[in-house]
Amino acid sequence: MSTFNRLFIPAIVLAVTSAAVMVSAAEGPGLGVRLSESEAAALDFVVMPDGRGLPEGSGDAQQGLVVYQRECRICHGDGGQGGPNDRLAGGVGSLTGEAPVKTIGSYWPYATTVFDYVRRAMPYHQPGNLSADEVYAVTAYLLAENGVIDRGQVMDAESLPEVQMPNREGFSWAWPAD
Repeated sequence: MSTFNRLFIPAIVLAVTSAAVMVSAAEGPGLGVRLSESEAAALDFVVMPDGRGLPEGSGDAQQGLVVYQRECRICHGDGGQGGPNDRLAGGVGSLTGEAPVKTIGSYWPYATTVFDYVRRAMPYHQPGNLSADEVYAVTAYLLAENGVIDRGQVMDAESLPEVQMPNREGFSWAWPAD
């Protein structure tokens, strides 16, 4: 085989393959569906540790128990003690031991991030389906189950950022706040 053929044939194969890959990438893999503007808007929020971004609404642990029983218990067990998915309650003081238990009460630094996570990702089978009142209520329930708040305490945009989580000072920041 001549030098020309040894170089030309692989170059042609490479060019044709590259063109096919670029066309395929431009079209995408054909998975999923494009979100409507209203669906995208429902997911376009951020709740900061200081409470910025929290919506209007409120809820307490008693209301949260109802939501938890309906939406969460199947995966996280009674009282958040564990099921097929992660345990949500208990474990306070275990992080420095041989078998740390990372739960809302033992690990999470801010109560607002509990709200944000539940609002975005739960319930597992239909994330984002809970109203703001239901998210406040189930957040209150989980905080109460962890002994962080009293069962009668109402959580809302003003009270939730004021909750002092047990592990709030347990993190060190790579970039200190200004």
